[in-house]
Amino acid sequence: MKIAFLDRDGTMIWEPPDTKQIDSLERLRILPGVIDGLKNLQRQGFTLVMVSNQNGVGTPSFPTEDFEKPQQEFLRILAEAGITFTNVFVCPHLPEDDCACRKPKTGLVDDFLSTKDIDLSASVMVGDRETDRLFAENIGVRFVGMETNGRFPRFASVSRKTKETAVSVFVNLDGNGSSRVTTGIGFLDHMLDLLAKHSLIDLDITTKGDLQVDEHHTVEDTALALGSAMATALGDKRGIERYGFVLPMDEALAEVAIDLSGRPYFVFDGKFEREFVGELPTELIPHFFESLAQSLKCNLHMTIKRGSNEHHKIEALFKGLGRSLRQAFRQSPFEKDIPSTKGSL
Repeated sequence: MKIAFLDRDGTMIWEPPDTKQIDSLERLRILPGVIDGLKNLQRQGFTLVMVSNQNGVGTPSFPTEDFEKPQQEFLRILAEAGITFTNVFVCPHLPEDDCACRKPKTGLVDDFLSTKDIDLSASVMVGDRETDRLFAENIGVRFVGMETNGRFPRFASVSRKTKETAVSVFVNLDGNGSSRVTTGIGFLDHMLDLLAKHSLIDLDITTKGDLQVDEHHTVEDTALALGSAMATALGDKRGIERYGFVLPMDEALAEVAIDLSGRPYFVFDGKFEREFVGELPTELIPHFFESLAQSLKCNLHMTIKRGSNEHHKIEALFKGLGRSLRQAFRQSPFEKDIPSTKGSL
């Protein structure tokens, strides 16, 4: 099984800046995106496990009952939404106690990890502190970070395996644009790095394809897996901007428009004068974007208005898509519902 380990304070519920303690029902505030985010993790097949440092629970300054009242109410609200934590691990010690269970140490979960059949490579730790990142590193799982008391991150992993390719994709739509991409096609790796940077999506992509045959399957299946991961991370698309709109690259100009409508449609208008850029056949550029549109289930219109350098024209398309995705994926401060009169996308 795969586990989503989750910090509590500052990650799922508001952490008071003064006391750092949620010690009454009045202080219990569930952070934006948490309910939808946890539901989405369960849909992705994650088992939810809470791992939390709680300074001095059981001491006169933080009686156990003061911790338990908001904790049980939080779990009750989650249960009403269909969200269940199979395990809740709490370290009650102070930093100066130098215990074995306070994150980033792993004492809280050592027995759990040793007695369960857990796929660590598919598991994650979500948190807002350096101690959470180090905890993830210490138990050997991916870390998904967020700002303290910020919006819960939207992320997903997708694996696609055929007789022709094996693709593994992780996306965090609320990342900072970091990327690790290995497809076996250097120019495609470079373009996907640019896509991550300009969309502010964290990307981790590994593709092993039958490049001894040709590049087609690798390009197509990478795009299909990437679009599928993005669609999964979006969930029901509640509160998103939905639309994104363009980009100059030196002498080249590309126009990109996207609608996360749930209806795949792709239109491309442009020409390439060279057969290859690097190791990437230019005929596969439109096919990459069409495959992405199919699995992301979006309308995607792309036009190369002008340009004399093939590298620049392709780069303008990928950067333009990145900027459009940044706009479309963004959580709107005004849109609280699904941005469609149909009620679904």
